[in-house]
Formats: sequence, C-alpha cells, structure tokens
Amino acid sequence: MANITASQVNELRKKTGAGMMDCKKALVEADGDTEQAIDILRKKGQKVAAKRGENEASEGLVLAETINDGKTGIILALNCETDFVAKNDDYRAFVDSLMNIAKENQPTTIEELKGLKFNDELTIEQKITEQVGVVGEKLDLSAYNLINADTVVAYNHPGNQIATIVGLNKAGSNVEDAGRQVAMQVAAMAPLALNKEGVDQDTINRELEIGKELAIQEGKPAEMAEKISQGRLNKFFKENTLLSQPFIKDNKMTVEQMLKAEDGDLTVTDFKRVALK
Repeated sequence: MANITASQVNELRKKTGAGMMDCKKALVEADGDTEQAIDILRKKGQKVAAKRGENEASEGLVLAETINDGKTGIILALNCETDFVAKNDDYRAFVDSLMNIAKENQPTTIEELKGLKFNDELTIEQKITEQVGVVGEKLDLSAYNLINADTVVAYNHPGNQIATIVGLNKAGSNVEDAGRQVAMQVAAMAPLALNKEGVDQDTINRELEIGKELAIQEGKPAEMAEKISQGRLNKFFKENTLLSQPFIKDNKMTVEQMLKAEDGDLTVTDFKRVALK
C-alpha cells in the first residue's frame, strides 16, 4: 500500500474541493494515484471540478498575441517558483522577448520554439537555463500554441495568469468583437473541447462510468442507470464544450447561438487556453 503524504492530500484537495479526510481515503483506495482518486471522489458524489484540458504552472506569466493581420495567434507561458519573480520587470521583459522570437519565426511546437536562437550564442532553451542562475529559481517554458484562421483574437486576463486565443472562420470588425467575447468565455469557463466531437473517447467512457455509478448509488436499476448516465453525459457536453456552453453574458443562448446571431455562418474553428495555478 502506498504511503500517502500530506502534500498529496493537499494537492488533491486543491484540485477537487473535497474534504481533507475524503481526499486521504480516496488516495488510500487508489494506492496513491491522484487521477484514480479523483474518479473515486466523483463516484462517491463529492464536489469535484471536471478535469480540464489546459496547461498549468505554479507561478509566472502567460502571454497571447496576434500577428499576420490577426490571422495567426500565439500563446506561451514561462513559469517560475514565486510571485515575486513573476512580477519583476526584467522577468516580464524576458517573456516579451520570447514572444517576439515566436512571432518572428512562428514555430508550430514548443520543442521548435525552444530550439530557436535567442541570440548568436544561445538557443531559447539554453537562455532559460542561463536565467535560472540569474533569478535563482527554476524556470520552465511550460506552454506554447499557435493557431491560424481567417480571424484570430487574443485575450490576456488582467494579471497575465490566464490567456486565450480563438480562431474564427470569417473576418471583419464584427467578427473581432464576437471573437473577443468568445475569448473571454474560454478564459472564464475553461471548455475541454470545441464541441462534443472533440471530446476524446476515454473522457466519454469515464463520464459514462461515473454517471452510471452515481445512478446506482441513488437506487436506480441498472437498465435505468445506463439511460441516466447518457443524460448526464449530454449535460457534461453542454457544460464543457465551447459552442454548447451557455454564453456568459446571456445564458439564455449558447455560444454557438450568439455567433449565429452575429452572422449565420460564423463559428469558432479552434481555441487554446493556458492558465497558471
């Protein structure tokens, strides 16, 4: 049996919002596996946030910007150990320099970005290592994404702890305005995917299993539990896929309906969200 530490319990509590003893029991039952413990808590009806498909880091800065007349969006995050370092002007300048290199070269992966030249002597990865000695903290380029579309809107939430980029299939000032609303929606609601077709099968199976288990615990027969779990899955899609989510500024319509009200053919083609813990 795994030796469950206080830090594991605290980490699970932060992720789920469940009580300390419930977290410890779930970790013991899961033999120390955090993801399995999350499922155990959910099956027992504990208040647990859905697993989010986003990049996370402890402290640092996230930046999102657009280039190519708003047809390309870039988002990146450099994390550090303390808020003190993250708020330093030199740290912000360093992150800005990484963004400028990314905009100039437009790499498609984080590995490509790390391999680009920072200057004549060092790559970005080597420069980050050098900066560890300067600031005295571990630094990590923890996230990088690029998307292309007819219109890409970038949104940086105040404080640069959350940033998003959203691609849309049309251009125009009205599209940019609608795109900004969607980018703020993504920042606030952290959708897992664009629509239900974008949710991976493992997540679907996981939600069906949890929904069925909860229904059985509520005393429903097995055949009814299957139907109930499907209904709960549909609710999961509505809450966790961008186009189906209630629009935060008017929850009487979905994000998809808001876009179609602006333009009947307008839709989101892609989005990325990065958040720091």
